[in-house]
Amino acid sequence: ITKIVRDFTEARFEPPVVVQSPFQYFRMLFTDEMIQHVAHHTNLYSAQELGDPIKTNPEEIEDFLSMLLFMGVFKFPSLEDYWHHESRFSVIADIMPRKRFQLLRRYIHFNDNQQCNENPDRFYKIRPLFDMLRNQCLLIPSTYKHSVDEVMIGYKGTRAGSLRQYIGNKPDKWGFKVFCRASSSGIIHDLLMYQGASTFFNVTLSEEEQMLPLGAKVVTTLCKTIQHFKLVQTLQTSLGVQCIGTVRPNRTGGAPLMTDKELIKRGRGSYDYRSAEGVIAVKWFDNKCVNLLSNASGIMPLSAVKRWCKESKEKITHMGGIDLSDMLVHLYKTPAKSRRWYIPLFGYILDLSIANSWLVYKRDCGLLNEKAMPLKRFRLAVKHYTPRPSLPKPQPDVRYDSLGHWPLHCDKRGRCNYCPKGVSRWKCQKCNVFLCLNANQECFAAYHQK
Repeated sequence: ITKIVRDFTEARFEPPVVVQSPFQYFRMLFTDEMIQHVAHHTNLYSAQELGDPIKTNPEEIEDFLSMLLFMGVFKFPSLEDYWHHESRFSVIADIMPRKRFQLLRRYIHFNDNQQCNENPDRFYKIRPLFDMLRNQCLLIPSTYKHSVDEVMIGYKGTRAGSLRQYIGNKPDKWGFKVFCRASSSGIIHDLLMYQGASTFFNVTLSEEEQMLPLGAKVVTTLCKTIQHFKLVQTLQTSLGVQCIGTVRPNRTGGAPLMTDKELIKRGRGSYDYRSAEGVIAVKWFDNKCVNLLSNASGIMPLSAVKRWCKESKEKITHMGGIDLSDMLVHLYKTPAKSRRWYIPLFGYILDLSIANSWLVYKRDCGLLNEKAMPLKRFRLAVKHYTPRPSLPKPQPDVRYDSLGHWPLHCDKRGRCNYCPKGVSRWKCQKCNVFLCLNANQECFAAYHQK
């Protein structure tokens, strides 16, 4: 019996034939379809705004994503600093010119605005990309232990209206609320974006489920997509599903527990409990009072809990799956500060793809007894790129000296170093950079003028 219980509570994974590259793990989450989708809608949006598309393609979007991944590790005060001659960072600057990067960042898009006028989905601008990521997360094999919790995606702007939420005890107090289901390994398997009354607009709920409060609806919805849900249904019918979790003080079923003040007087580690009909309610004081409900565990046996101590600098407390994922996402965050409210959500999609793919990679390494690279190295190794050949930038004293800057015709064309769309066969003989040379010599003159 013990062996059967252990086989159920501890998931077994088949070891892979070989550990793949970080790029291959990442593309299991951020797929070719997603990249083509971004390229298509970026061209469509830029054509709607400018009258002419910026003519990007999936390969250029890949380069753009790789730059964002690098920027999440190597943080500069501003984006322009990566290209400035005094602080130029070649790992990023060699991939793409600054003006082209800024143009892509300005017009990157994920849905057709003209087709979403009557859409009840308030997240329509990012929904297609979010759903594609969710579908890939659902395919990841999971452990049998799951947790459901809310994640805050930081956003301090006001353009999102009531989509922006406030939770005072989160690292990002202002932002978008996303409910997630994660396995004990920290891998996020399902997501649900909170948007008020229309949160469940695309979810089929029974009459009984529609009467449930928000928290119960969220847990029910996210647990329906568990891969072993048929097994869970069988257990629920015959034995009942066992669960334990924290609840708000007003959700303990009216159990007459001690007040917070009484427990605080007794000191850290004190607790009080009441039980009825196979359910136990417990209030426990640690840094603050925590309320729990369970139909799986009682208060016995009592044991000491390992936790972080600032004085002795000793570890550790057990971290739940959602907390672990949230910690990994915040270690190296994609720069996503923007007036457009959906850009931080795009940054979270990119960072979650990295965190999930690294956890799958780490699990595969453990199955094959190989040493896994840390998350930072994994993120940097995701995209192997070939830097485009670029001409060295002239120093300001050379560029602005007004001496000997003659146009030189070349056999090969190059991108203009002044205007974002220009391509020219002319370059400055002294500065050695390509510049558009039209009748008025606008780019050539403007580039050399302070």
